[in-house]
Amino acid sequence: MADRLTQLQDTINLQADNFCNSIGILQQYAPPSRFSGSQTPQQNQQEDYAQLFSTLISRCAKDIDTLIESLPNEDSGPELQVQSLKRLEVENQDAAERLEEVVKRGEALLEKIQSALSDIAQAQLDMQH
Repeated sequence: MADRLTQLQDTINLQADNFCNSIGILQQYAPPSRFSGSQTPQQNQQEDYAQLFSTLISRCAKDIDTLIESLPNEDSGPELQVQSLKRLEVENQDAAERLEEVVKRGEALLEKIQSALSDIAQAQLDMQH
């Protein structure tokens, strides 16, 4: 998983792609001139693309705002960061202990299953003879 700054940069790059692609589509489907008041199928398709890109651009802008808001504040000094790291370290240690316990239970269960399978295999061999 990428860090927040990398995610932000990727999202900004995606937004730039959205802008470039939307301009390219608009240029591709722009009519040379209007001689009649009716819409052509090409104009309807252009409106569909406009709706699509407006949705993509607005979603991407919301993602950028969310990522910027999740970045650390200037107010978070070294003391606050140290406290946060200590808290995360304690949480990590607790999670590691829970994981070790789950692994131990899993290994015990695996031994029981292997023993039961061995007993079943032995019983089938005994029945064949």
